[in-house]
Amino acid sequence: MSKPYLHLDLEERRKIAHRREAKVSANEIAARLGRHRSTIFREHRRNRFVDDELRYLSGYYAVNAQNLASECRASQRKLVQNPILRAAVIERLQSGWTPEQIAGRLRLERAPLRVCHETIYQYIYSEEGRRSELWRHLPSGRRRRRRYRLRKHPPP
Repeated sequence: MSKPYLHLDLEERRKIAHRREAKVSANEIAARLGRHRSTIFREHRRNRFVDDELRYLSGYYAVNAQNLASECRASQRKLVQNPILRAAVIERLQSGWTPEQIAGRLRLERAPLRVCHETIYQYIYSEEGRRSELWRHLPSGRRRRRRYRLRKHPPP
């Protein structure tokens, strides 16, 4: 439990799958891997394979879980993978729009490709976004992002 948070890798997922198959409890799996028990429960819930037609095939499989987790992380890199969407977002940022306004407009227009404001912020503060100096177009114009707790202003 002293291990800092890191994403589970394929080897850990294989250990989880092997121990789940052996009917070992999630608490014991967590203790052996040095993870919190909620990490094991969440991993099993998120990346479990479910087949509606052939129920006996449903279960937790390590390689399938790794693919699902990779797809989830890849969906967060929309602006890196899609140059058309990236160009539209950058154009609107340079026009003075905030990431919240851009995400809201894409949702309102029912665009086939949409991003949330947090994805836009992550892109702005990524290496590529900093090289393009996109942070200059934000209302606050900060080169680095504030820590999570410091973003919200305390009540007067």
